[in-house]
Amino acid sequence: MDQMSSDNINGLVLAVSSSIFIGSSFIIKKKGLKKAGASGVRAGEGGHGYLYEPWWWAGMITMIVGEVANFAAYAFAPAILVTPLGALSIIFSAVLAHFILQEKLHMFGVLGCILCVVGSTTIVLHAPHEQEIKSVKQVWKLAIEPGFLVYSAVILIVVLILIFYYEPRYGKTHLMVYVGICSLMGSLTVMSVKAVAIAIKLTFSEMNQFKYFQTWIFIIVVTICCILQINYLNKALDTFNTAVISPVYFVMFTTFTIIASMIMFKDWASQSGLKIATELCGFVTILSGTFLLHKTKDMGNSASGRGASSTPRDNPVFTSSGSGRSSSSDKIAS
Repeated sequence: MDQMSSDNINGLVLAVSSSIFIGSSFIIKKKGLKKAGASGVRAGEGGHGYLYEPWWWAGMITMIVGEVANFAAYAFAPAILVTPLGALSIIFSAVLAHFILQEKLHMFGVLGCILCVVGSTTIVLHAPHEQEIKSVKQVWKLAIEPGFLVYSAVILIVVLILIFYYEPRYGKTHLMVYVGICSLMGSLTVMSVKAVAIAIKLTFSEMNQFKYFQTWIFIIVVTICCILQINYLNKALDTFNTAVISPVYFVMFTTFTIIASMIMFKDWASQSGLKIATELCGFVTILSGTFLLHKTKDMGNSASGRGASSTPRDNPVFTSSGSGRSSSSDKIAS
């Protein structure tokens, strides 16, 4: 195993800090959404009353701090190192949801958290070194190569279909609609964020990158993608269980981001097959951990409520039947 470069270490520290803030922000924002939903139209139904809730803004500020740290991490380390470390945010989110929102965490959920840590460590120890980039124009050339252009076109087409066809019909009953939109756009966001982060890093090194129009195009893409993600993530948080949203969103977001990074930055081009296989094993371990968190979430609630009620308190994970469970408004008011 090669020694980690100083850039990778800097990226690691920033990514871990980011996960702590982002994982906490899910819980803080959820408290704001619950308070807003109790007194007005819920975000899942198109309401924006949460904008008047201090808790939601506190969560948003916490998320911004985390995203800034995450943003900086991409300037130093490859996406295949930074993105999987988002698994740590799942741990903080699930644990805080257990104690603050009373969304109980089953003992197998704890095992899932441990698997996330093991998988993240495996990826960190075998991550590729960041390739040397001397200008944002170099990133632009990577972005307009045929492979990445095809990937971007496919992502945009699928997102438009989800927004205009599936979201009006299935958004409130199928978690994958909201999370799919966030995850697909997220992969494009990360690639653009990395370009902007590199531009800022080079500018601070007295190589001004903001004189190039390519930098501003990347900034526009980041802005549009972030607005879309925030909007649909709010709807997902308001409609479905927090401890389920976090792992499912992480799995999809990380998968698409790694694919996008492989296509655009060719992260694995300089690595041996053994290292790539080890990183994939680490990623599968993380997926296993998130799967356990997802599958055992309702088990924790049913165990805690045993003897009091035979009806599950939480929304189903991917679908909601509407007739076989309590309403979301009842859950928010509880």
